[in-house]
Amino acid sequence: MDLGLSGRVALVTGGSRGIGRAIADALVAEGVRVAITSRDGTVAERVAAGVGGRGYAFDSNDLDAGPLLVSAVEADLGPIDLYIANTGGPRRDADPLGFAVEEWEHAHRTLVVSPMTIVRSVVPGMRKRGFGRVVAVSSSAALEPIDGLQLSNANRPGLLAAFKLLARETAADGLTFNAVLPGRIGTERLRAGYENDEALLEATRRDVPAARVGTPEEVASVATFLCSAQASYVTGQSVLVDGGLTRSW
Repeated sequence: MDLGLSGRVALVTGGSRGIGRAIADALVAEGVRVAITSRDGTVAERVAAGVGGRGYAFDSNDLDAGPLLVSAVEADLGPIDLYIANTGGPRRDADPLGFAVEEWEHAHRTLVVSPMTIVRSVVPGMRKRGFGRVVAVSSSAALEPIDGLQLSNANRPGLLAAFKLLARETAADGLTFNAVLPGRIGTERLRAGYENDEALLEATRRDVPAARVGTPEEVASVATFLCSAQASYVTGQSVLVDGGLTRSW
C-alpha cells in the first residue's frame, strides 16, 4: 500500500533507538525525509546517516530548545509535515510516593510541556499548507496505571487530552492528532524493569493475552499508518499496541 508520504518531512524526537528509531526507519521506507533527535547530537547524526536522514541534538527538558529545533530542521529539510512526539519515560519506583517534587516537575516538562512547544511551532505551517500529522508515542499507562510507573501514569494522559482538543480544532484544516500506546515492547527500558529476560518472559506469558513481547516495528507500523493519507479521517484517537494487555476500554 502506498501511504502517500513520499517527499514529506518528519521530525522524530527520541529517534536514535527503540520505538523512535523503528518509526524513523518505517517513515524512511515510505520516502519520507526524516530528522532524528537524541540528547547526544553525535548519536543522532550517526543513526540518521544510516537511514539517509539528518540528526540533531535535543533535550526535552530545555523548553527553549523545541522552537529552535523546528527552525533548524525546516532550514535543512523543508517544512515539517509529520511530528512524532517521542521521549523516554521517567524512572520507575515501586513506591508511588517515592518521587521528589523535582522529579514530578521534570516528568511534566518532558512528557507534556516540551512536545507542546514543538506543536505550537509546527501547527501554523501545517494549517497553512492544509496537511499535518502529529503522533504521540505514549504508553498504555495513559489509560490504565502501571505499577512502578507513577510519573507516567499521572502525566501521559495530559498530553492525550491536549491532543484530543487540538484534533477537534484542526481537523477541518487537514491535520490529525493521534497517539500510539505501546504495552510491553522489547526495548532496553522494558528489559531494565525486570531481573532478567526469563522474568520478563514469564510475566508476559502471565499477563499478555498474546503471550509475547511486542516489537518496536509493530508500534512503528501503526504510527506510520496514522501519518498516512489513508488515515486522514482518523484523529483524536489513542491506539493501543499491547497484545491485549490493557483491560479497560
